[in-house]
Amino acid sequence: MIRKLRSGEYRLYSRKVNPKTGRRRNLGTFKSRAAAEKHERAVQYFKRH
Repeated sequence: MIRKLRSGEYRLYSRKVNPKTGRRRNLGTFKSRAAAEKHERAVQYFKRH
């Protein structure tokens, strides 16, 4: 899940809410949406291999 920040950067959040904090886990902040999407695919691959 990618959200645009007020600074113009994009942040990748986990899809599930962290039960301990009640918020989504930050999986990285990126300058461009394309970079965030690329990392999101890498995370999905890593979770399944």
